[in-house]
Amino acid sequence: MVVKGRRSRAARAAALLCSCLAFAGCGGGGGDAGGSDTPTNPPPQSPSPPSPSPPSPPPTGTTAGLDARPTNTTCIATPEPGFGVSARSTRVFPNLTFQQPTLLLQAPGGDTKWYVLQQNGLALTFANSNGTGSASTFVDLRDRVVAIGEGGLLGMAFDPAYATNNRVYVSYTAAPAVSGSEMESRISRFQLAGGVLNPASESILLKLAQPYTNHKGGHIAFGPDNLLYAGFGDGGSAGDPENRSQNRSVLFGKMLRIDVSGGGAYTVPSSNPFASGGARCEAGQASGGAICSEIYAYGFRNPWRWSFDKASPTPDLWVADVGQSAWEEVDRVEAGGNYGWHIREGAHCYNAASCPTSSDGVPLIDPVAEYGRSLGGSTTGGYVYRGSAIPALVGRYVFGDFVSGAIFALLPDSGGALQVRQILSTGAAISSFGQGNDGELYYVDYSGGGIYKLVPDAAPTNPIKAQLSQTG
Repeated sequence: MVVKGRRSRAARAAALLCSCLAFAGCGGGGGDAGGSDTPTNPPPQSPSPPSPSPPSPPPTGTTAGLDARPTNTTCIATPEPGFGVSARSTRVFPNLTFQQPTLLLQAPGGDTKWYVLQQNGLALTFANSNGTGSASTFVDLRDRVVAIGEGGLLGMAFDPAYATNNRVYVSYTAAPAVSGSEMESRISRFQLAGGVLNPASESILLKLAQPYTNHKGGHIAFGPDNLLYAGFGDGGSAGDPENRSQNRSVLFGKMLRIDVSGGGAYTVPSSNPFASGGARCEAGQASGGAICSEIYAYGFRNPWRWSFDKASPTPDLWVADVGQSAWEEVDRVEAGGNYGWHIREGAHCYNAASCPTSSDGVPLIDPVAEYGRSLGGSTTGGYVYRGSAIPALVGRYVFGDFVSGAIFALLPDSGGALQVRQILSTGAAISSFGQGNDGELYYVDYSGGGIYKLVPDAAPTNPIKAQLSQTG
């Protein structure tokens, strides 16, 4: 199963072990996700009445006030009300079941179809009709995909000009080409022919020799700047033993940004934080200690699903980074940022009583939110909700956990700090979320193979009672 980063996960790991790959393995820009409501002006107040004379104290030895109140077993306070989000999930496209799905997406402007990746190397497409009964092959890459450990067919992105240039980009793991490596991560371009991708049209743009079978990352997506972003894990094992995430001469543990608009080899945008004086790393690393110019941000353990807020005209990038053994984190990523792994796990020192606040002169950036093992064990990134069906979620980042099956939203507390709030429990192995072109959110169940949609619940839970008599 694609279990993104730890070796065992108690109940779910045991339940999925026989049928799933170790996928959850050994966890600024625009938009209003994380904003707070604007306070209204207080109502005008009437003048205070004159203060009455204080009452005489009760005689000594008598009971009064709360001391004399009888025990009340019927007037019970109602439970704390919900936090304004009332949602549930429902299965959609019920006639379709997929084999270990890893991604769900639509093409830009292509509202009539959906696409699903399977870990084994098969990409399928089907009509956007709930009663659809079959899916057809979009591209079959099983002859080159190596789907062991956390490898497989992991990412796909449609060119922003797909409607006219018919280009699609795919991220997957292949057989190793470098002696001593376990597999090779690739980002390739394919061309559409006859409504499907032509496997023979592959042009490999970037390779990364993988030393272990876990922590592949592999998600790719175009940002609002029309540049292609890619996320890779730290290379695997546990604890990043070779310190790859902090090493800017390799592509492990990094978010990358490249320009593929030319149709040939990619170029490095001049606006990349390390473009000036950096080295090109299409083979995964630089020589002589040079910094890879493709790097957009670094210090990640295993960025498993990430996205841009579609309401923002500039890159507002939200990344879910799978933790080692204690903390799952969500990062709001900025260019050049260092997000701490393996110096820190989440906002906490990793395997140390204290840790530095910077590395190579770059400050370590705390996650915008994190959660511990009581809520899950392997985070799956989602999207800032931009649909219309669940108004209370608009502008909020929604994500989940592969191990616990929980779905969360980041909601601001009274001070504006983002808090992880569980909005529902699914029982699913959530390997990926999908965002429709209309902004509505879906997720795929890696174990069961179904597709589910977030929809409004019938009524909020634990509403405040209108009358005192309704409390009992």
